[in-house]
Amino acid sequence: MSDVYAPTREPVHEQTVDGFGTVRVLPLDAHADAEVVHAWVSEERAVFWGMNGLTKDQVAEIYAHLDTLDTHHAYLVVKDGEPAALLQTYEPGADRVSECYQVRDGDIGVHLLLAPAGPGGGRSGWSSALLVAVTSYVLLGLGRERVVVDPDVRNEKAIARFLKQGFTTGPAVVLPEIDIPDVHLPEKHAQLAFLDREVAFPGDA
Repeated sequence: MSDVYAPTREPVHEQTVDGFGTVRVLPLDAHADAEVVHAWVSEERAVFWGMNGLTKDQVAEIYAHLDTLDTHHAYLVVKDGEPAALLQTYEPGADRVSECYQVRDGDIGVHLLLAPAGPGGGRSGWSSALLVAVTSYVLLGLGRERVVVDPDVRNEKAIARFLKQGFTTGPAVVLPEIDIPDVHLPEKHAQLAFLDREVAFPGDA
């Protein structure tokens, strides 16, 4: 895997997490990464990601469109050369979530889909370590004040994962349907949660 992801792509963030490994956040290549991303989003566990049933080419097209936007970005998170997560960041003020809460200056939205567990099953501390690297990137690397997440209200695992990492719950909201030529997003019942930089990194706030 390292031949694929390094040194051909410059990471926007690189961090060694004690006891876990080196995490690199790479700009997503919509076509080169389509196979691995399509495999992840097609799994039943990823139903809340909203891409079940799409072809590899359709997934690639979605991320190619995303790459044309200044407000939304996608990344492949790689751990020791192996794909570990799909990360999307967005400006809440340019997203439908802005209709559901009062956006603050310094907010940044995050969607995170972890890679499936390997043959050995779940990996202890995996999600926590990846979230440490992701929050380090968006809060410290990008200089933001607060992370906003909006998991589906039914996605209890994701909600619990965020709360364990220090997020606090906001309101449960209904994100409106978006149906425009390049984007269709169905209505979504979401649980908002927030993480302030001063909570995540008190020494760096």
